[in-house]
Amino acid sequence: MSSRILYTKPSITELEVRYATDATANGWGDHCYDYINRFEAAFKEHLGVKYTIATSSCTGALHMGMAALGIGSGDEVIMADTNWVATTSPIVNLGAKPVFVDILEDSWCIDPEQVERAITPRTKAIVAVHLYGNLCDMDRLLAIGEKHGIPVIEDAAEAIGSVYHGKRAGSMGAFGAFSFHGTKTLTTGEGGMFVTNDPELYEHVLTLSNHGRARGQTKQFWPDMIGFKYKMSNIQAAIGCAQMERIEELTSRKREILATYRERLAGLPGISMNPEPKGTVNGAWMPTVVFAPETGITRENLQAAFASENADARVFFWPLSSLPMFDPVLKNIHAWSIPDRAINLPSYHDMNYADQVRVIAVIKELLNG
Repeated sequence: MSSRILYTKPSITELEVRYATDATANGWGDHCYDYINRFEAAFKEHLGVKYTIATSSCTGALHMGMAALGIGSGDEVIMADTNWVATTSPIVNLGAKPVFVDILEDSWCIDPEQVERAITPRTKAIVAVHLYGNLCDMDRLLAIGEKHGIPVIEDAAEAIGSVYHGKRAGSMGAFGAFSFHGTKTLTTGEGGMFVTNDPELYEHVLTLSNHGRARGQTKQFWPDMIGFKYKMSNIQAAIGCAQMERIEELTSRKREILATYRERLAGLPGISMNPEPKGTVNGAWMPTVVFAPETGITRENLQAAFASENADARVFFWPLSSLPMFDPVLKNIHAWSIPDRAINLPSYHDMNYADQVRVIAVIKELLNG
């Protein structure tokens, strides 16, 4: 049998190992925040934002940011029906209601027209998720938010390397949240980052992130409010520091892999891939193929075909409103239709050309039926 093709794995070099070893051996006592501070500073510079807070997960960053915005019981938060549940969990955990709207057929990101139609007096925020590295229409979403006085939150968990008309994904909303899970382009194993340009929001989240202990509080072990424990460890941040030194290499390689898929699949009828509209850069976290309904190709066909080639392939996110904890929103036709005929393609950094050819052959064979 041919060697297994993984759908994703991190790119770890001697540099990450060296930094993590140093943090493990020496990053204690007065040095327990050294790599965290360094990682936050490097990410802030890369993103072009004023404030960053390293967190234990993107979910934690979203949870604290939403809490700091005052989202709570009785509030509504508008988001795309196509997302991972991690974007929804903080909303529900704060006692608010997620309002699921449809996605655009080409970008698979939230439809701004549907957002505006869903706004009510209870709407407290809009969440823009840059799905698989694809970019939301931020100009329209920010204009809608400004018109109605509603903050736009960027979930950029999957969009490191994505750029929207000169601005990096995650840097445009009231706050942004990133993921450094082991599957992501940049990893700390588990981890995330809260980013913002709002000084008051930053101070509030900084306090929440440390059990409610304010930075200026002089009393030892004195919390000023009930907070969270979503802090990143120094050892994780050490890995992140090494990854930040390699960020251009990491993002460029992901874009190369997507470019190869696009080039080799170009012209095939009935398929579409991650878009890259003029003026944008797709960070290419997860190359994805969507098959037109008339091809008759289904998620199950795709899973079986890739399994027979000993290759991993991820299914497209199920619509959140299809999950048992929510009521179905069947009018979200794209969110319900696209997952039935789409697949995420393998795209780890060390993937070689021969393995990409194997993946491409699976798709071609299915189309030739």
